[in-house]
Amino acid sequence: MTDHPILDSRYSWTRLAITLLIGVFANVGMWAVIVVMPAVQAEFGIDRAEASLPYVLTMIGFAIGNFAIGQAVDRWGVTRALIGAAVLSAVSYGLAAASGSVFMLSLVHFFLGFGTAVGFGPLIADVSLWFQRRRGIAVAIAASGNYLSGAIWPVLLSGVLSDHGWRAVFLVLAALTLVAVVPLALLLRPKVPQDALTAQENAAVARQAGAPMKPAPLMWVLGLAGIGCCVAMSMPQVHIVSFCVDLGFGPAVGAEMLSLMLLGGVVSRLVSGLVADKLGGVWTLLIGSILQCGALFLFLPFDGLVSLYLVSAAFGLAQGGIVPAYALVVREYMPAREAGTRVGFVMMATIMGMALGGWMSGWIYDVSGSYELAFVNGIAWNALNIAIMGLILIRARRGPGALAAA
Repeated sequence: MTDHPILDSRYSWTRLAITLLIGVFANVGMWAVIVVMPAVQAEFGIDRAEASLPYVLTMIGFAIGNFAIGQAVDRWGVTRALIGAAVLSAVSYGLAAASGSVFMLSLVHFFLGFGTAVGFGPLIADVSLWFQRRRGIAVAIAASGNYLSGAIWPVLLSGVLSDHGWRAVFLVLAALTLVAVVPLALLLRPKVPQDALTAQENAAVARQAGAPMKPAPLMWVLGLAGIGCCVAMSMPQVHIVSFCVDLGFGPAVGAEMLSLMLLGGVVSRLVSGLVADKLGGVWTLLIGSILQCGALFLFLPFDGLVSLYLVSAAFGLAQGGIVPAYALVVREYMPAREAGTRVGFVMMATIMGMALGGWMSGWIYDVSGSYELAFVNGIAWNALNIAIMGLILIRARRGPGALAAA
């Protein structure tokens, strides 16, 4: 099959660069709540599980938004979706700053998470339509906007937090989202030509002979695997700041560790993208899951300042490529015209795993008085993900429907 000339073209790479920049600004909503969590807990006089509720509602909104906005992108295009979501996020930031209770703050964070979602799955799905041969690295770069946002903004926002409080953080983000995302969204108005979509559909049909199962069942199985890996992933990402506060290192050190973790995740995503172009999405996903499980074990024996910096970096380098690999598996075996919906569903499942894991880790901490059992819980969920992906690989050789019939 001959690739369409628009795929992997100079315009494709330009569009990818714009998408990455949008992702850096649009995704900040899911990281800001982690930075302000200790301050929110102190102001409202609540326990760790309650302080985790705004994050949980953020991730639930983020999960649903990935699916719903993905459908909107399939129907109306990415530009309209981005502008609408940016306005929703800005309004939500403003309401968060005015919240007088943790209940109100949590409710607002649902809508904030919904709007923030446009910067992840929907953008990844849109970019994937513009690439054929280099789709793996393109998806990895687009997904890196999420981690770059988490690496950059917590450090920058920690200064606003210390000087002006957590409410000022949300006001700054409200203005920043409108000023940055809306103009950039207008640059993504061109749509991929229909004949390019047809070329990608033909390639997907050819790959169906080696698919582990039909598209719909595969989507559900990938969703279950995504929940498992992201319950595990959420423990360090969501609670590293609070963990550092408990150890006496302070929130600024925790923000630095989170940034280091996410910078490592960016490197991991780029390397995984290159690997995926050679090995495919399923193998890339399994390798990343095994590495993440190994990195989680390192948090159990180490709690010193230097050792935690090193372990945080190792964790980031291990797990960054996992979530983009789910999108690659979807694009390898499912229709291109349904990319937004299918990718959005699987991304929704992974983010629900993050929400569940974020709350569960806080609850385990409140019950046990430490994070040790929370790390063990994450390792167990990670093992579930590894088992599912291993089963997919084993059954893939038997052709479509084999896993569903097993």
